[in-house]
Amino acid sequence: MPNIELLEKSLPVAPIRIAALSGCQELAKEVDKKLVKFRKELVAKKNSNSIPQGYCEPSFLVECECVRFGTGEGKGYIKESVRGTDLFIMVDVTNYTETYTVCGHENHMSPDNHFQDLKRIISAATGKAHRINVIMPFLYEGRQHRRSKRESLDCALALKELSDMGVANFITFDAHDPRVQNSIPLNGFDNFFPTYQFLKALVKNVPDFKMDNDHLMIISPDEGAMSRAVYFSNILGVDMGMFYKRRDYSTIVNGKNPIVAHEFLGDSVEGKDVVIIDDMISSGESMLDVAKQIKERHARRVFICTTYGLFTDGLDKFDEYYEKGWIDKVITTNLNYRIPELLTKPYYIEANMSKYLASIIDIINHDVSVEKVRSSNEKIMDLMDRVNKSK
Repeated sequence: MPNIELLEKSLPVAPIRIAALSGCQELAKEVDKKLVKFRKELVAKKNSNSIPQGYCEPSFLVECECVRFGTGEGKGYIKESVRGTDLFIMVDVTNYTETYTVCGHENHMSPDNHFQDLKRIISAATGKAHRINVIMPFLYEGRQHRRSKRESLDCALALKELSDMGVANFITFDAHDPRVQNSIPLNGFDNFFPTYQFLKALVKNVPDFKMDNDHLMIISPDEGAMSRAVYFSNILGVDMGMFYKRRDYSTIVNGKNPIVAHEFLGDSVEGKDVVIIDDMISSGESMLDVAKQIKERHARRVFICTTYGLFTDGLDKFDEYYEKGWIDKVITTNLNYRIPELLTKPYYIEANMSKYLASIIDIINHDVSVEKVRSSNEKIMDLMDRVNKSK
């Protein structure tokens, strides 16, 4: 079990309970299994007299639902007591497959609907749970994190509203801009990255993947992903390059200035494997254009690593680019809803985050520093040593 020495010397804040909203239940079940396993291992090492009540359970999941009236109005309902518990509420705001009925018409759940349901479950638990923590892997309205001209600040407003409702900690992954936490300076806001899980997935699924400067290069597809690429390249000791988006500022299409071209800055990628890293694939157009340009510069293979695979325009373009040899693998996490068709694609690799998320919940419940679990440096270095020794 990860961090077992750290947890042995500390006591939990309160018994854990996990409430998974509709659309996030599959991930929650995986996390629950891992957490149950962690606790059993820790109990086996500890003196049984020092184990608090409710510390080790067959499951930490608590049943909850948001029922709808005929008009589409809803209410949150927690089906068992959460009084005195350390409640973790999990929500996936990107899962559009969940539906509800409005006056006989079927509506698909939008991020706004998921956010409202989250507030309903918080409202049902407030005043009873010892502490409320929200696990929102894809941060609601995270891309609307700053104001330009006369615009709303949706993400900051959402965080402030949840803070006012009594949420103590926010747990998210690869926030588009983590500085949005400045809107809630007195609350816990933990932003984690799946760097180690990406590397582990690549090593496991690409037999001849080599992590050295002669065979690998990290690419940032735009200026916003620079910090991710810099960390990735520094920890691996390999070169980094980046693209910047040249936009047409004279027109606006779908609320933004269209991209005219992607311009490359960096050393030659010829003969090297290239990892393009970013926080999400939305439509995927920018990512695919970058991959094509890298292949045209004679890169050996192109691997796309993103935390969230949204694929809002479907997979046809990715299929085409794979068939033409412009992309080799696409790696995303299981933190958000993915199209079932994606899981069958020959180019797709999943970076499973359930064990990591269970470890985060365990650490926060013991009220000890999350830096031990946040930093993946040691694990990445160990992985590199194992890979290099096996070559």
